[in-house]
Amino acid sequence: MAENENGEEESRESQKREMKKKQKKKKRQLGGIKTLPFIFGANAAVFTLQNRCRTTIWPGILGGAGKPPLMNGGFQLNPGQTINVNVPTGWSGRVWGRSGCSFDNSGKGNCATGDCGGVLQCGGAGGVPPATLAEFTLDSPLDFYDVSLVDGFNIPVSISPSGGSGNCKSVRCLSNLNLHCPSPLQVTRSGSVVACKSACLAFNQPQYCCTGAYNSPNTCKPTDYSRLFKAACPTAYSYPFDDRTSTFTCKGANYLITFC
Repeated sequence: MAENENGEEESRESQKREMKKKQKKKKRQLGGIKTLPFIFGANAAVFTLQNRCRTTIWPGILGGAGKPPLMNGGFQLNPGQTINVNVPTGWSGRVWGRSGCSFDNSGKGNCATGDCGGVLQCGGAGGVPPATLAEFTLDSPLDFYDVSLVDGFNIPVSISPSGGSGNCKSVRCLSNLNLHCPSPLQVTRSGSVVACKSACLAFNQPQYCCTGAYNSPNTCKPTDYSRLFKAACPTAYSYPFDDRTSTFTCKGANYLITFC
């Protein structure tokens, strides 16, 4: 009897040692990438958010109607830092970067661009435009994704699918439009241009916003302002009806969202 007990004890200890080895191996494989948990449904995607800017940014995440805000809507991302966010099946929403932020220990403060009510975690609040948007509708049954300048520009953004099937092209707006922003569209802080409004946001006119008599692709055409955006970022939405060259699809992919 004692021999059986000793044998069982040795077996349990062996299993513990094997489990520790697997955990160490997994940590080495993850390297410097931090994975943040979320409800992980069947066939869920992973968004990898990467900050290649020289300064800290604060990503904001807003779910579509009835969809949860991942990571409670916002967090800090330091230069060079990469964070994985698990995304549930069927999620839709937008991701944007906030810049020039300052928050206290309670998570209250403000951002120069993309602010969502003066809090670190946006919850269900969207960002104040102008802000460059990475937009997603997953599992419909394809994934639809785009980079949008319809609300203006603040930080360069790109989306790169991986591991999916279909066309799965990368889409990006890596030009710093703040350096070439026309005066009427500029948002400045301390003498520097920190964001560039869309013409719709700046002038609120139907011909720029594609509203009223201009609410169709036949009547709402590119303007000089949207052409400037399109020349700088050919695969990004430059105005509301810029679908033909700016909407992309993939199936079953994970997505790298890179700032700068």
